[in-house]
Amino acid sequence: MRRALIFIAIILAGAVLAAREWRRAPQIPVQIAAISAIARGVATGTVTYVFDGDTIEVADSERVRYIGMNAPEVAHPEKPEQCFGREATERNRELVMGKEVRLVSDAENRDKYGRLLRYVWVGDTFVDLALVREGYARVLAIPPNILHASEFKAAEQEARQQERGLWSRCK
Repeated sequence: MRRALIFIAIILAGAVLAAREWRRAPQIPVQIAAISAIARGVATGTVTYVFDGDTIEVADSERVRYIGMNAPEVAHPEKPEQCFGREATERNRELVMGKEVRLVSDAENRDKYGRLLRYVWVGDTFVDLALVREGYARVLAIPPNILHASEFKAAEQEARQQERGLWSRCK
């Protein structure tokens, strides 16, 4: 009986200490927690706009630049439209527009233009990799964001050998 009372006392003391610490912990509003989830790792959102073959807008507010690849330009302020740019933009639109995407981070959070840097998934489709594999984009490995660099390189090599997409028309 005495052992049972000691055991209960220890459990109650632990519960009191835990409750005390919980009250001291900062309470984060749900909105802020959702925004910080986007900033630190994996988040989801609906694509509301496709800028080109490697940049999208998610949830009417966040501009996301795909990591690990570079699609030809269509509306760059300092560069002319590049070969296969419209096709890359259209393929990206087919893959993601209006769909729920999963955004996965790498080492750096944002680029020098303030865009969120993310790998983009729709269901089981790794969009960045699909665009490279299908010949709509080239590999662009910028350290330290190189988690999938070897996959991208293999996909680009395959697309080149098979002369898919831009590799069939753009030299």
